[in-house]
Amino acid sequence: MSNSKSLDENRLRHLRADCENCFGLCCVALPYAKSADFPFNKDVGTPCQNLQSNYLCSIHTDLRYNGFRGCSAYECFGAGQKVSQVTYSGKDWRSNKDIAQEMFDVYPIMQQLHEMLWFLNEALTIEAVKSIHTDIQLMIEETELLTSQTPEIIMTIDVSGHRANVNRLLILISELVRDQVSIKQKNPRRRMDYLGAKLKGADLKGANLRGALLIAADLRNADLRWSDLIGADFRDADISGANLTGSIFLTQAQVNASKGNKFTKLPPSLEVPAHWNQEE
Repeated sequence: MSNSKSLDENRLRHLRADCENCFGLCCVALPYAKSADFPFNKDVGTPCQNLQSNYLCSIHTDLRYNGFRGCSAYECFGAGQKVSQVTYSGKDWRSNKDIAQEMFDVYPIMQQLHEMLWFLNEALTIEAVKSIHTDIQLMIEETELLTSQTPEIIMTIDVSGHRANVNRLLILISELVRDQVSIKQKNPRRRMDYLGAKLKGADLKGANLRGALLIAADLRNADLRWSDLIGADFRDADISGANLTGSIFLTQAQVNASKGNKFTKLPPSLEVPAHWNQEE
């Protein structure tokens, strides 16, 4: 019931953030409000005070410890460098103020499309959905085509409509994966709110946790293999010792938002966050 192979790094390199080839778009285009995740308010189009002249973050390695937990748990899926180097052919917003706002408008659209591409490409590695690989590949090609358009066309894309089409495929993928698990091991009822839930050692194999609120949940030593975790909120969830191998649609951003330790088992495409060991 394992994935047929780990995510192909060559195929997915463009879906990983490459800050050195981006003009700090997430640090400018996106707003945030003072909260547990950010130390102050920032408006759309206003550069973060930590953004340097070279477009890199001055506190990138210490974001969590400077009050920017939201940044450490954010993932652009490579949209930043795509907009910077492909859509705008290397033209930056500082030197080209006439296109700055347009670039800020294009970026979040591209981010959503690249997120869909990440999930679809992940699905191609899953043996259980091999029967629909052709459908998945066609959706990837359709989505890639949208990302290669001009800024003017990108801003007219019906992102919600396209996401709905992608989501129908992702739901089918989820069902095929989770059908491998005995029905007795699946969560018996659909639930969204696991806020602070005590789930230590819980058997959640094959669980449908799409969009679940797992904020501050105790998932220590829980078995989450082959569970669908797309959109689940893992902020401050404790997954120390938990087994997430074979889980689907889990992203690095979700892992970064959680707490874990050296005993946590992650899918091979994801990295252990530096703060895990520091918070043990």
